[in-house]
Amino acid sequence: MHVLSVSSLKGGVGKTTVTLGLASAAFARGIRTLVVDLDPQSDVSTGLDVQTAGRLNIADVLENPKEKTVRQAIASSGWTKVHPGTIDVLLGSPSAINYDGPHPSVRDVWKLEEALAIIEDEYDLVLIDCAPSLNALTRTAWAASDRVAVITEPGLFSVAAADRALRAIEEIRRGLSSRLQPLGIVVNRVRPQSVEHQFRIKELRDMFGPLVLEPQLPERTSLQQAQGAAKPLHVWPGESAQELASDFDELLDRIVEAGHVVVPKNGPQTA
Repeated sequence: MHVLSVSSLKGGVGKTTVTLGLASAAFARGIRTLVVDLDPQSDVSTGLDVQTAGRLNIADVLENPKEKTVRQAIASSGWTKVHPGTIDVLLGSPSAINYDGPHPSVRDVWKLEEALAIIEDEYDLVLIDCAPSLNALTRTAWAASDRVAVITEPGLFSVAAADRALRAIEEIRRGLSSRLQPLGIVVNRVRPQSVEHQFRIKELRDMFGPLVLEPQLPERTSLQQAQGAAKPLHVWPGESAQELASDFDELLDRIVEAGHVVVPKNGPQTA
């Protein structure tokens, strides 16, 4: 089971929409996928068409990562109405904010890793939608992860935020989890005609070289529309949606290669 954290250290760069795009690509390919909603805003649970009311959630898991709790906090995504496959969600909750202090104990940092170990034979890929900060929730996600995708946009503060994230990943790798590596930097919401955006992308490339992943993701309303309708991008109609789906397929290829993720030869499998 390969675990990827989708992170940004500043809000508003489209981290959750990137998580949903990658989940859509994995689901389309038949990869058994679990999405962990660790952002207290819980938007990824909504985008995956899951009803959270009356169920256990990530806050319960972080309180007590025992098997019964973990299993009761996982729900199947409504996306499976589109076509069969395994796409589940470890449900988010605003209560997760109670576990996002600045100085987590070593015991707390390993709780998500402990929870995921219980179900590691049931999924090939885990995508963690992280909180947009470097407090306890993100550290907990990274301790449980093999790779981190750093999401940014081509703006004035993007280089500084990406640099901060990469330094933090290295700090966690050295001090806590030696297996952790950056997958790279995903540049989101790019307007190809914008001179400013091209300048900022060049700035990122000059500083981080091959860590800046291809392709960059263009700004498209289709992703927000699919997300708003709680449908996977890969079944959303229109040329724009299909072009963006193809971009997410390329990024998924990078994840599959980095993590030796099992991909079914004949596409989506029945759950």
